[in-house]
Formats: sequence, C-alpha cells, structure tokens
Amino acid sequence: MSVDTATPPGSTPAGAADPDLETYLGDPHDPANPVGYPAVLAADERGELLAEGERALDGYGLNAEFVPRALGGRFDRADRLARVLRAVFRRDTTLGVGYGVTTFIAATPVWTDGTPAQRRWLADLLLRHGKASAGYNELAHGTDFGRTELRARPAGDRFLVTGRREMVGNLSRADAVTLFARTDDRPGSRSHSHLLLDMAALPAGHRRQLHRYRTAGVRGILLGGLEFTDCPVPVDALVGEAGGAMETVLRAFQVTRSVLPGMAVGIVDTQLRTVLRFALDRRLYGLPVAELPHARATLVGAFLDLLVGDCLSTVAARALHVLPEQTSVYSAAVKYLVPKLFQEAAHSLSVVLGARSYLRDGRYAIFQKTLRDLLAATLTHASAAVCQATIIPQLPRLARQGWRSGPSAPPALFRLDDPLPPLDFAALGLSAKGMDSLAGSLRDHLDEPGGDPAVDRLGRLFAAELDRLGGLCADLPPADRTVIAGRRSFELTDRYATVLAAAACLGVWRHGPADPFLRDPRWLLAALSRLAGRLGIDPGTAPDGLADHIYAELLERHQDNRGFDLVNRRLAG
Repeated sequence: MSVDTATPPGSTPAGAADPDLETYLGDPHDPANPVGYPAVLAADERGELLAEGERALDGYGLNAEFVPRALGGRFDRADRLARVLRAVFRRDTTLGVGYGVTTFIAATPVWTDGTPAQRRWLADLLLRHGKASAGYNELAHGTDFGRTELRARPAGDRFLVTGRREMVGNLSRADAVTLFARTDDRPGSRSHSHLLLDMAALPAGHRRQLHRYRTAGVRGILLGGLEFTDCPVPVDALVGEAGGAMETVLRAFQVTRSVLPGMAVGIVDTQLRTVLRFALDRRLYGLPVAELPHARATLVGAFLDLLVGDCLSTVAARALHVLPEQTSVYSAAVKYLVPKLFQEAAHSLSVVLGARSYLRDGRYAIFQKTLRDLLAATLTHASAAVCQATIIPQLPRLARQGWRSGPSAPPALFRLDDPLPPLDFAALGLSAKGMDSLAGSLRDHLDEPGGDPAVDRLGRLFAAELDRLGGLCADLPPADRTVIAGRRSFELTDRYATVLAAAACLGVWRHGPADPFLRDPRWLLAALSRLAGRLGIDPGTAPDGLADHIYAELLERHQDNRGFDLVNRRLAG
C-alpha cells in the first residue's frame, strides 16, 4: 500500500490515543510507495532529505507529537513519543532526524522554561508544519557549551547577537531557532541564556548562511550553520531567566536523551529484519544460512540486544513521569549504553550479511544505509563520553545512599500500558541526589517470595555486582569524580549502566505486558545472561533450548510481519 500524501493536515486528530503511523507510511518494499525503501535509498544517493517523506509526515501531522497536549498537540507521554517516532526510524533514519529529532530538541527548552506566549507561538508554528532547530554547537568547543563564544549583548529593548553556530541540523531552513548564547562575560554557570528566534523577523543583512557539511551517514541531513553580526533580537526572545540556560539544559536534555534511544530501536528492527530475510533466503552447505550455528546465534543475540535496549529506554522514558527527581542519571545511562548495544548488534549482523552489507542497491541495500545512519544518529545530541561525564560525579553519593537504601521503584515504571502522570519539566532534578529506585529494584525482586529459581540466581549476580560497584564508587578519589576523571571512572559508569539495563529487563518481566513471550522467563534469562557476559560474570549454564525458544519467537514475528520490540505490533507491508 502506498502512502496517501494528499491527506490533509489535522486528519490525524491531536487527541488520538495512538495514531497508526506504521500503516500510514505503507509497505516499505513497494516500489510505487513514495516513502518506500527504493525512494529512501534514491534520496540518500542524492544526499537529499526525502521530500515526499516530509510531505507525508506533514499530512500525518507528525509535529503534533512534539507539542504538549495542553497546547493542542499529542505529546503527553515520553515513552509513547519514542514508539511513534520508531515507525519513521524503521523507514528512514535521515527523515527521523531531519524532520523529527531536530525539532524535538529545539522545542524542549521552550516547554521547560518558556513563557506562555513563547510556548503558544512555537506550538502554533509546529502545528502549521514549521521547522525548528537548536543552535548549541561550535566547532571550536563541541559539546562544551560553557565555553561558547556566540554572544547576545543586551542593548536596550533588544539583544545584539554576534557569533557562529556550525554543524547544526536544519539551521539554514528553520522557522524557529532555540539559540544558546553567552549573555554575561563572567565565568560560571550563570553566564548563558536561551533565545527563541523567529527567523522570519530577523534582518537578513545581519546573518550569513555557512556552508553545508556532507556526512557519511544520514546523507540528506542539512548540516550547516549561521553567522550572526550584531543581529537585533527582541528582549522578549529570552527563554527563562537571564543566565539560566545551563539549568534549563540539564532538565530539557533529560527528556531528549531518554527518548532518542527508544526511537533508534526502529533502526535495529530494520537491520535485523533485513538480515533475517537474507539468512532465510540464502543457502550454504545445503542449508539456509539461518540454520548455521554462528548465524543463528548472531540473530538471537541481536534480537536480545534490541529487547534490552527497548527495556532500558522505555523505563527511562517512563521514569521522566514517575521518578523525575532521579532521571538525570537514567537519561545519561540510556543515551550511553543503548547506542553502544545497537552499534555492536549492527556490526555482528553485517558479518552475517557479508559483502552484501556494502551494496547500495538490490534487495538488501537498506542495510548499508541503516548501518551508516545508526553510527551518525546515535551521536546526535550527546556522545557517550558526555553522558558518562554526567554520571561520574554522582557515583559516590549513589553508592552511599541509593544503592543501599531508598524508595522502591513503583510498578508503573515497568507496566508499559499503565497511564502516566503528566510530564512536569520543573520536577526534573538537576541531579539524582543519591536516589536510585531502578537499581534498588534488583533487591526488591529478590525479597519477593516464590520467584523463578533461575531468574533469582541471575538477579543475585547483578545485586552482588551493584554491591561491588558501591564499594568502588564510594572510595573514588576527588580527581576521579570530575569530568577529567581517568579511565577507571568511565569503566564504572559502563558497569553501572549495564546493571540498570538488567534491572529494567527484570522489572518489565515482573510487571510488564501480558504478552506470552514477555511473561515467559526464558527471554529474561537469555537477556540477563548476555548482560552478565558483558560484565565478565559467568552466568552459569543456560537451560536447554533457550536459544531455540528465542529464535522461534524471532521467526514467528518475522513471518507475521510484527515488530521485534516490546510493543510487538503488526507492521505495514
């Protein structure tokens, strides 16, 4: 089925519970579908963002997903947003980033600290299919925003903006820009502010478009910049308090870091589906490739990595609603670990596909695009090192408090179909203050009577690892608690994030959906064993037939054309 690009804006109501974007986008393998894989690959070869894809998403009203429901949009749950955008990422990562992610990142600081008038203006612009971009990065300083050189100098009833923003997606064509600028020359965290720019209202003579940067992945992204020279901006463009941008960033980025990895689940879903199709079609030694032990183990491992990543990213997104005071740690952990899991899964799948993983046309060509796109998309917004540096200063207090005692994780954190309270941006803590209910849920499970013996045994291994981490983190010397910490501290964050992933999987199994596969402990045992292996912990002997059970589920979902993620819904085609 081909997408109906003539669908008028608003035909998907803002109040719809779960608009079916998968069905709307149609069969990805249909050569007549303007947003199918053939069209996506052709746009990628041209280095363009798929125009038909943008028109289709306008017709669907995708921007409404980024606008809070109170302002006329559909954004009311962070986990739901990740699931909706997952449909776009299954199709075309470039479209997901270029149409969706850039706007989401730009809007979040305004929802966090903007005035009612600013929120209303941006909401109206997005609901009319306008585009927004976030101007943070400078080539000279990367993600070290504290050293930004772009300045907004107060001058009566306006600011005069001077400086450059480079390597920013959509900046050259954005209708609105959330600009991070230095508004005070004094050092410290109160020297920067956000400005919400109406690009149509700025005098053209005071800004200059910089050249576009070409990329290996997400080739169609319009990655470029602007240079401002004494550009007048009205004083009411200030978002929040003057000097308050760093605190706004610390809150707003918790939302974006928690949600983006959940969107990327769609990329790995497409990769796994493509390689499984190849492994079933291709025969070696008289057998389908999928019957060969190494290939099957790779397929099963990638499926488990996808499920683990989905568990952790979904739980982190739900934590924004139910544990907002703790998500500074969870958002950084999920943005660090989930891309790493997905990149490793993609590499292993490329080995099964072999030379075909490089082909840019043919039946499996979408794989090479997703492989390049995944590496680029997972760097979007925050690198692994930046996320780890967010966690490191909090480790000693977590070790002394959150990992030893503290409030239990509410079941709503894991019950994927349960309603959630509204997302309160102001409630998001600048730090977790030593609280960690997710890691503590490992002990909650072990205290429950009548548990599965095999699950309990693995749960005890992760609880013991958390105890070991507690001793190491509590004794970190002062120099290893800062952003210039040595390798040891970064390794501790890796192990901690892995423990959080295990706790998320265990919680989803205990409290999650009534899906027979997810309620069965066998997928959990396989996932926990795989995570234990990452830590160098011997998980013990796996139950007989465990891998066969996981593969049978993978094959059944493939044959039924259902997603490989937790939602497990039927896909288009």
